[in-house]
Amino acid sequence: MRLATFNILHGRSLTDDRVDVDRFAAAVATLDADVLALQEVDREQPRSHHADLTAVAAEAMGAGAHRFVAAIAGTPGATWMAATGREQPGTAEYGIALLSRYPVRSWQVVRLPAIPFRFPMWLPGPRKVIVVDEEPRAAVIAVVETPHGQLTVVNTHLSFVPGWNRRQLRRLRRDLDAFPGPLVLMGDLNMTPPTPTAITGWEPLAGGLTFPLDEPDRQLDHVLLRGSFASVTAVSAPALPLSDHRALTVDLG
Repeated sequence: MRLATFNILHGRSLTDDRVDVDRFAAAVATLDADVLALQEVDREQPRSHHADLTAVAAEAMGAGAHRFVAAIAGTPGATWMAATGREQPGTAEYGIALLSRYPVRSWQVVRLPAIPFRFPMWLPGPRKVIVVDEEPRAAVIAVVETPHGQLTVVNTHLSFVPGWNRRQLRRLRRDLDAFPGPLVLMGDLNMTPPTPTAITGWEPLAGGLTFPLDEPDRQLDHVLLRGSFASVTAVSAPALPLSDHRALTVDLG
């Protein structure tokens, strides 16, 4: 059984700055995940050829169950508003997706606390100040019937703003207390080890440098386990021909 998380950068490659839907499908097929968490997913966006990238991924991996959850309606970096889940068909959306080859008993969505105002933020890398209009964040939750028993799987993409992502993770941990049994949290948490484990108390199933793509020097993407489940047999952080992140996979047996 393979779990995988991948921030796909809406399917864009840094090599040619293009979104190639066939290339994205091939990358998903290469991962060969039984349960796949995707972040930065487009639906009906002009920049990704109006494709439903969740549906493309589902077909590529053979996922019978999948759910896309929009964080925003509109286009990131342009005009957008917080998604409500009641958008009209054909609306450009951007968010997260969770896909499974195994049957899913139930789905739920959690909306995480958002920063309610714009603010200046210093970026030490390029050494400049930017004005942040932080997008809303969400988590999608599936109760999955796996060969090893029932497992609650959660996918999220937390804020890149230091401190605020910690607040979101603490909130999500409390919300997930309502789900009994073993639980796996996957996604781009925008924080490095050991912070996610220190906040949640959950076991990291995978260690690996995932960002940036070509010469990764930090782990932003995580797979955390609450409770007891199958043993880890293999871990990888493969570089795929798209995104600025590497994927992170965990095999359980």
